[in-house]
Amino acid sequence: MSQVVTFGEIMMRLSAQSHLRLIQASQFDVTYAGAEANVAVSLANFGIDVAFVTKLPKNDLGLAVLRILRQYGVDTSYICFGEGRLGLYFLETGFSQRPSKVIYDRANSVFALSNPDDFDWDKILENAKWFHFTGITPALSDNLVESCRNALKKSKEKGIMTSCDLNYRAKLWSEEKARQVMSELVEYVDVLFANEEDAEKVFGIKADDSNIIEGKLSLKGYEQVCTRLQEKFGFKKVAISLRESIVANVNRWSGVLMDGKDFYSSKQYTVHIVDRVGAGDSFAAGLIFGFLNNMKPQESLEFAVAASCLKHTIAGDFNQVSIDEVKKLAKGEGSGRVVR
Repeated sequence: MSQVVTFGEIMMRLSAQSHLRLIQASQFDVTYAGAEANVAVSLANFGIDVAFVTKLPKNDLGLAVLRILRQYGVDTSYICFGEGRLGLYFLETGFSQRPSKVIYDRANSVFALSNPDDFDWDKILENAKWFHFTGITPALSDNLVESCRNALKKSKEKGIMTSCDLNYRAKLWSEEKARQVMSELVEYVDVLFANEEDAEKVFGIKADDSNIIEGKLSLKGYEQVCTRLQEKFGFKKVAISLRESIVANVNRWSGVLMDGKDFYSSKQYTVHIVDRVGAGDSFAAGLIFGFLNNMKPQESLEFAVAASCLKHTIAGDFNQVSIDEVKKLAKGEGSGRVVR
């Protein structure tokens, strides 16, 4: 049985080529992606026994997803199938002052229309140590709110650690609905992941002396955010990735972690971006890896930030890096010199 279980939707990603706009594109690069699947692939690359749970269409696209996940060593034993469609999303990669853009075509996907009884959590979570989901999954349907609740309750019964990445998506639900649903679900969550604006969008908790639009972030402000989240919901750990956007393809990247009453901040990287989608998922995966391997809090945070820094340099949502590559960057080997 898998050590880590992640639960969510995986979609076909259609990317415009060579920084073309979607309105210019005559062909697309095809990959497969989804927040919880991205976490699963990252963990599998780090040697963690991980299962991804979803529902796929009973057609060749569903089989293609299975083959991709198995290629990376992800356990697909608990994926179920049904009639319906695979969700899609279209990506336009930004450059300089032009931001990246995502268009979803995932309404009424086979996963969004899944029923809670599609997932036997008692069996799925047998002998698992960690369960992970994101705020994207309950945003897709009320049935999936119930499925997430069932998984979390069963995890608590079994003494399994639980984590959630808030991953607020304005195109999927309102701030009001997100606050209502996530306030209930996170009562069962031990470890919370977020980006620099999720806590404000979902819970109304804003960092002082920070301006997301201008790319000015205050570490003291995010220490206060972590503290307020812990006090409100009782999380054991809170981690936030921090992105300071200079232009679309050049960002500063770092993270913070509140572990109990102790607050940690990472080194900051200036990243020239190939593909930023999935960076937050690789941050979460890096921390889960660190926690499962009993790394010290600062070491776990530095590992996660280095892993997600490298993700920005890799096309596609999946973070295809090794433990050794991450550790070398975390130790300062980031010059980009040719390895011979």
